[in-house]
Amino acid sequence: MNSNREQYTVSFIEEGRSLRVEKGTTILEAEIAAGLVPDAPCGGRGKCGKCRVLADGEEVLACRTKIEKDCEVRPVSGEKARTRILNEGLFRQTICQPGSLPAQVERPLLAAVDLGSTTVVAYLMDGKSGALLGSRSILNPQRQYGADVVMRCSYVLEHGPETLSACVREAVDRLLGETASEAGRGKEDIVKIVMAGNSCMHHLFLELPVDTLVRAPYVPKIKEKVEKRAADCGIHVWKEAKLIWLPNIGGFVGADTTACMLAAEFDKREELTLMVDIGTNGEMILGNRDGYTVCSTAAGPAFEGAKIACGMRGSDGAIDHVYLKDGKVEFHVIGEGAPAGICGSGLLDAADCLLQTGWITEDGYMKEPWHFSPEVSLIQKDVRELQLAKAAIAAGVQLLCRKRGCAVSDIQTLLLAGAFGNYLDPDSACGIGLLPGILRERIVPVGNAAGAGARLAALSEEEFRRAEKMAEKAEFLELASEADFMDVYVDEMTYAKEEFYGN
Repeated sequence: MNSNREQYTVSFIEEGRSLRVEKGTTILEAEIAAGLVPDAPCGGRGKCGKCRVLADGEEVLACRTKIEKDCEVRPVSGEKARTRILNEGLFRQTICQPGSLPAQVERPLLAAVDLGSTTVVAYLMDGKSGALLGSRSILNPQRQYGADVVMRCSYVLEHGPETLSACVREAVDRLLGETASEAGRGKEDIVKIVMAGNSCMHHLFLELPVDTLVRAPYVPKIKEKVEKRAADCGIHVWKEAKLIWLPNIGGFVGADTTACMLAAEFDKREELTLMVDIGTNGEMILGNRDGYTVCSTAAGPAFEGAKIACGMRGSDGAIDHVYLKDGKVEFHVIGEGAPAGICGSGLLDAADCLLQTGWITEDGYMKEPWHFSPEVSLIQKDVRELQLAKAAIAAGVQLLCRKRGCAVSDIQTLLLAGAFGNYLDPDSACGIGLLPGILRERIVPVGNAAGAGARLAALSEEEFRRAEKMAEKAEFLELASEADFMDVYVDEMTYAKEEFYGN
């Protein structure tokens, strides 16, 4: 046998799966081939250290370890953590008028899907009454090809769109089936699906080219709504069901931001409102019924734990809150067990607490690593990664205000959307300068606003048309094209504890 064709058996003990792979295949590649959906935030480049496994008892990086013999693979943690995913959001009641429903389906169902970079959330509604029958969520399986949208676009440019498209279509199809089953219904009764997601998720789902998204001037191939047969997208519901994507706006500001604007009724708001959705890809909207400007910032990987030494998502074992008690740093762990890592909300709290104690200076210098336990610590590189993410959001707020011709102090309401915004402590966010301190008392968490907007658009054709009009009216600000973006970004790099009033 040619040595290049030698094959070995890899056994994934906890999952009860085995497969034969060619010599030289990495463990990460074998995990993907076995359908395990491993975590690989850095896209398998060996930089994040999050794909660690035990191979024949030795701890290794799955993406860097090639299979040279039969081997047994186990997770380092010994058990899978339950990830905390937010389904609820800023939902308002609307009249159920989804358009003509097929007479062939006696009890028609409507569905809405929020396809996020990190999570996928599905909602199921009664097609006649509009009642919510259930919702379910999962982690986006594309994460095995990279934590952020740029990594996934790079993968597609190198390998083609089929793999990333197929895995997320399959995930949506399975999620809809599980949601219907849990509600005691069959997914063959689903006659319409409305989808929201950023421009990259939109393109990857629809197998559209992503080359224009990763190069200036960062223009989506399609901005208007897309309507297809669900069956043509691998979604096995009623055979003639429609699958409709809300419109994109520009750059990476996609249908999810359109859904957020619909949920928050930016077309009717009198007061100047800032909405911030801090996810893997952070989007912001500033304005009111007289007009609104939107932008996106690549701030998410640090908040999702991808570039943090002991970072992890908000799941069992994650330190999610850090606080000072009698001058001493204390912390809380999701699940109440021993800490296994730190998630985004805990990272913000930790930075704020260590700033208050002087362990971290305002320019980001750290005396030495801070140990929460023998296994979990915060290091200098983590502090720098948080600075980059914090600066991106703060600079976005500055430039949005300049574009709208207002001061930060003019903003009357700050809506925090998304799971991260729901769980973070506003005091910590303002304490490190992520959000303007002057707006602290004006912050309102609104949960999964993108999911809420997608639900409204599925329930009502009038609401869908409102969303289209808002997307068309929105002014898109490409931060990278602003001449002084880097200057503002660098200015916001400090962990300023004073209130931020803007210009």
